[in-house]
Amino acid sequence: MICAAAAVAEENVYQIDALNVGLGAPPDQLDRSSPHATMEALLDLADAKDFTTAAHLLNLATVPSTQQAAAGPQLAEQLYALVDRKVVISWGDLLDRPDALDATATTKSAVAGQTRRSILLWVLEIDNRPYPIYLDRVQVKDQAPVWVFSQRSVANITKLYDTYGPSKMERKLPDWARQNGFWNLMWWEVIGLPVMFLLSIIGGVTTHKALTRAAATAKRDFSKKIIEASRLPIVTFVMTLIISIISGIFVFSGPISALIPPTIALGYVIAALVFVVNVVDRIIDRIIEFDNDDLQQINDDHRRETATKVSLVRRMLIVVIVLLGFGIVLAEADVFRTFGFSLLASAGAVMLVLGFAAREVLSNIMSSMQIALNQSARIGDNVVYKGHICSVERINFTYVLLRVWTGVRLVVPVTEFVSETFENWTIRDPHMKRLVEIHVAHDAEVEELRDVFFKVIDEVEHEDLGDRDEHEVRVTGQDVFGQIVTFCVTCNNPNTSWEVSCEVRERLIKRMQDMESAGTRVFPEVNPAEGA
Repeated sequence: MICAAAAVAEENVYQIDALNVGLGAPPDQLDRSSPHATMEALLDLADAKDFTTAAHLLNLATVPSTQQAAAGPQLAEQLYALVDRKVVISWGDLLDRPDALDATATTKSAVAGQTRRSILLWVLEIDNRPYPIYLDRVQVKDQAPVWVFSQRSVANITKLYDTYGPSKMERKLPDWARQNGFWNLMWWEVIGLPVMFLLSIIGGVTTHKALTRAAATAKRDFSKKIIEASRLPIVTFVMTLIISIISGIFVFSGPISALIPPTIALGYVIAALVFVVNVVDRIIDRIIEFDNDDLQQINDDHRRETATKVSLVRRMLIVVIVLLGFGIVLAEADVFRTFGFSLLASAGAVMLVLGFAAREVLSNIMSSMQIALNQSARIGDNVVYKGHICSVERINFTYVLLRVWTGVRLVVPVTEFVSETFENWTIRDPHMKRLVEIHVAHDAEVEELRDVFFKVIDEVEHEDLGDRDEHEVRVTGQDVFGQIVTFCVTCNNPNTSWEVSCEVRERLIKRMQDMESAGTRVFPEVNPAEGA
């Protein structure tokens, strides 16, 4: 069994007829026995400027043997430039054993217990086309297997170097600026990074001042608000654009090159998100006038529906921008694709945990969209929620803002709002009856009270009071204390119906008190203990 396993391990190589015949025999001290050794040799030989020896680390099968001696060192130098500038080396994947078997891998790993003959180092893109860089384990006849950069990867080195190698501007820099400084950066990078961010800040400050002056000189108030709202996203966009332009002129190396693209994408996403939140809010406020009490008028059903739908569009735009931005940032961060399935699996697990933790937030977001779509409550509607007479001011992602008639604001989670039964006074017909219930004595004359009620109706001068023949008086209950008489007050406007009913109640009680003073019994004789 042991012999069989060893045979399988030995066979896990790429069999080739010859390797770099035009280069001659490799130096005895060159170690290519493992992926770790080959990568280490490339870095050490590059530091020593010995690219002639480094050429033996490449599979030059695509180069004619007569040209390998001349082309090999050049390709090795270009490869090192690519590795140094664009590749984040994961030494954990470059095992220091010939078969590259990861003995520590769990059973869930795709390569658990398997020897390997090819390892992906990184993936670069040109015109949205991927160009992978591989290390292959090759064997020439009965010679010992060695790890070299794959034939296909070597064939693409020149094309990749033209894109990701030193730019024309960088080649014009003095030699000292292209020497290694510290943190594995060249001196021009050590100096250029702070300069790049400084120029970005200067551009942002200049843009901010220009927009501030433009807002101050704006003749219209709406134009001023739009400029002020767009100031932050435009400043963010300009700063990101400057970083993008400079990073396009100078090709940064190593981890910096891996961080700059997602950082640029994140800057654009933040600029777009803030633009939508700020500018669209100003436009909506201009068109709909959320904070204007006129939105609550009975003839403004269309405006209330429009306000609610536009608010929904705003929320949907934010969700779309966040999701697209998240995808763009991940797409720009090639590190996720190159680090393999284990990191992606970990990221998936983290997303599951975050999704479970944020399930209440997601539920609120979906509920807010449900309200906007079914129009059960619109911005500007008058509702009775848990005994509070209030108007709907805002329907946000996670909460509904209600303004009580006292001026107090209620912040209600959307899921709680939609799960509770509430009255909507303005959803269809604005006409409604307000009920004024008063306890009277058993022997009180209801007909006299009816006459008193209609006299009160005639006295109340309110344009929102309904027609006289629509009002009515009913005995709706009775108990040991007396009768319960309900005075039905018809109102044409739900926004003022509560005030009208309060005025009618006040006048009724005053007239009933006058009747009591005149000797007509109206109110039941109840002491406080019985009332309790």
